Amino acid sequence: MSQHTIVELHGDGISPELSESVHTIADALPSELTFKAIDLSQGNREARGDALYDEAVQVMTRHGVAMKYPTTTTGTSPNKILRERCQFSVIHRPVCSIPGIETNFTQPLDIDVVRVATGGTYDDAGQRLGPDTAVSIRVISRNPCRHASRFAFKLAMQRKTNVVSTSKWTIQKVTDGFFEEICGNVSEDYPGVEYRRELFDALLAGIIMNPERYGVIVCPNEYGDFLSDTACGLIGSIGLGDSSSYAFNDEGRVTLAMFDPSGGTAPDIAGRDLANPTAALLAFSNLLRHIGEEDSGEALRGALFGAIADGQKTHDIGGELGTRAFTAVVRERLSSALSAG
Repeated sequence: MSQHTIVELHGDGISPELSESVHTIADALPSELTFKAIDLSQGNREARGDALYDEAVQVMTRHGVAMKYPTTTTGTSPNKILRERCQFSVIHRPVCSIPGIETNFTQPLDIDVVRVATGGTYDDAGQRLGPDTAVSIRVISRNPCRHASRFAFKLAMQRKTNVVSTSKWTIQKVTDGFFEEICGNVSEDYPGVEYRRELFDALLAGIIMNPERYGVIVCPNEYGDFLSDTACGLIGSIGLGDSSSYAFNDEGRVTLAMFDPSGGTAPDIAGRDLANPTAALLAFSNLLRHIGEEDSGEALRGALFGAIADGQKTHDIGGELGTRAFTAVVRERLSSALSAG
């Protein structure tokens, strides 16, 4: 039996319920998973300050993989702090239509948003210049862009699809132009992968009109933020999306990966058995694939989608099941799939 240690970053709101759902699924897997818990809740962050983040980063770096649950943002975002301290340079947001969920968007969508995790305008809070003007600096750095581009092309090879780089390089000629230059250079190392560039505003329209033309999309920081939430809205809910963040060494090898549901803490439903754990379980599925448990990861994804397609789903997406009941259904389907080989 294979063994793995996973750092588990607990948060706020529905975080305990999502963690319970993940553990319920983990107990049904053929591998042995050990979770090392770190309390990243607001109360503990206020009590321990930087020492808590020091501990979290140290443990995450030691074990190389983490599962994170939603945290409230009061002051500085915990996600931003972890991104900086762990030197995450790439964020991956897979988004696909899920049969059984009604949406206003009727066409199938299946894209992977690969976002440069640093830079853009997010790294500079800006400043006021007198009473009528404010400015911020836009930063594009070579290494994070190169990591994101290579991640995108490798992913496209696995998925047998294309890569589209997107930004506003005709307007932000120096910064976005530099990003596109880096993507173009990386594309030369992957001659078998179809590659093109699209302006970001045109790409948003293109996804809605012709979603089948898009596979892997790589973009600078804020564009990826906007795009991934828009795409989740098209499939029915921001709460259906999962995310993964990656740090790399100088050779381009992943040294640390963190997986999390992209939704928020949902304090209005916390503790009421109403949370939808789909995004957390999708994140866990990707974590399993990352640590080499590909069969378990695929089986979990299949169990999730199968349950939803058959109408066994939570209240927020038109079903009647609570968090625990839905998780139990997924676990039963997962166990059956793993037993069948």
